[in-house]
Amino acid sequence: MKKLLLAFVFLIGLSASAQTSKELIGKWQLVKWTKNGKEKNIQERFKTDQVFQVFKENGDFESVIGEESHKAKWKLSKNNSKLTIISVILPVEFTIDSFDSQKRVITNAQVGTFEYKKVSD
Repeated sequence: MKKLLLAFVFLIGLSASAQTSKELIGKWQLVKWTKNGKEKNIQERFKTDQVFQVFKENGDFESVIGEESHKAKWKLSKNNSKLTIISVILPVEFTIDSFDSQKRVITNAQVGTFEYKKVSD
């Protein structure tokens, strides 16, 4: 019985990680940015409120700021606690603070905490 319970918990863990990666696929809009406990003005910093992250199934990633677009790659850690965006020259790692199918909050010590909402294309 103990082995059966362990197997069940293991399978639940596998399905949760697959679901998290699957839920990440799509277009996400930046709705809040906080650094050092202070909310930053997205419009002022980026000259637009149209700031998006686009995740594709094959690991391709696109950062869209207004009319400007930058391509990169993405990956999640095995336990879905870290999101890494790999640009041409260096990877940037974010801690996943919270994440579901409609809202995602990630933090990087240097740039702050970002809250995204999922949008339809």
